[in-house]
Amino acid sequence: MGYMMTQWLTVIGIGEDGYDGLGQNARDALAAAGTIFGGQRHLDFLPAELGAKHVTWPTPFSDAYAMLLALRGNNVAVLASGDPMHFGMGATLTRYVSPDEMLVLPSPSSFSLAAAAMGWPIQDTQLLSVHGRPLETLAKSFVPNAKLLILSNDGETPAHVARLLIESGFTSAHLSVLEHLGGASENRIEGVAQSWDKLRCADLNVLAVDCGAPEQFALSYPVIGGLPDEAYQHDGQLTKRDVRAVTLAHLAPLPGETLWDVGAGCGSIGIEWMRSHPACRAFAIEADEKRQSLIMQNSKTLGVPELELVRGQAPGVLAKLNSPDAIFIGGGVTDDGVLEACWLGLKPGGRLVANAVTIQSEMALVKWREIYGGELIKLHVSHVQPLGNFDSWRSALPVTIYTVRKQP
Repeated sequence: MGYMMTQWLTVIGIGEDGYDGLGQNARDALAAAGTIFGGQRHLDFLPAELGAKHVTWPTPFSDAYAMLLALRGNNVAVLASGDPMHFGMGATLTRYVSPDEMLVLPSPSSFSLAAAAMGWPIQDTQLLSVHGRPLETLAKSFVPNAKLLILSNDGETPAHVARLLIESGFTSAHLSVLEHLGGASENRIEGVAQSWDKLRCADLNVLAVDCGAPEQFALSYPVIGGLPDEAYQHDGQLTKRDVRAVTLAHLAPLPGETLWDVGAGCGSIGIEWMRSHPACRAFAIEADEKRQSLIMQNSKTLGVPELELVRGQAPGVLAKLNSPDAIFIGGGVTDDGVLEACWLGLKPGGRLVANAVTIQSEMALVKWREIYGGELIKLHVSHVQPLGNFDSWRSALPVTIYTVRKQP
């Protein structure tokens, strides 16, 4: 009983069927609430006899959290779409309110309703959102035969996605716009990316995309490390594919972890770190302005526009960054203070990986290993190239890869 008394905030998922679609526990919570927060559309679903004060979400929306917390200890209800814990208000509120203070009563999510409408098993479908998120995040999910359910930002989202699919080579991808799912105005619009001509749909929609078979030269890459070098725009400052794959294996990204990519060049290591899992974050530290532009371009093209570019020179710019789980030093090993600053900033238990191609940078890593331990490997990669009428092996510069884990 004492546990329940602490739950002053009830987050209620509500669908397009409105108040009539709510269970008794949700109705009881609304009847007991002194204040109900929600969007105007959701508040309009409520019957007039509910005596609670209605508060629409403010602009900017970030002001809502202080308004909610000011009522801590009172009976407060929040109305949210569908399942509040899936890309919803409930998930956001967990950053501000502890779980024992909050009761969440979900309704079927838009994803559940869309999967049912399409006949797609949810476990075989990618669930994505561009509601308040960059559209480019979808690019890494465009792979042959993938099925995607996408929470749209507004009525223009389907047309923008169709354009992005065409640019990625998936011209025959099939789009289904599912409007007002579960409500009286439910509607469905079908089409193919290449011939999509519906410039605006209902703002409240879920977009289902069946990628199907791509064109011959579709931009479709795996999430495993080691994308082709031609996937990147670069000025030559690129960790080459084979070395990149081995480097990422040593960095060993795990879901939710953060990377510093120091001397990021065109951003390849940080980009592929983030592509490994949606919850991975990366900071690309780069001082050269032209390379900064390449990093931004590549991060969008390869579906990770959330990559955070840090403009400036290490070690000076590192002090303001949160401690990472892993650090890659692709350039600057011999610069004064870079190794020291990286080691100081690294979380206990974190991994540091540094690559060296010159004798001087290799010597710096050898000296560092004498103090802090770790592993050194030397990677030799050769490629077949023509020699007259025959083929021969042409060796690239050998790369020394140093890996060390910081003791807790």
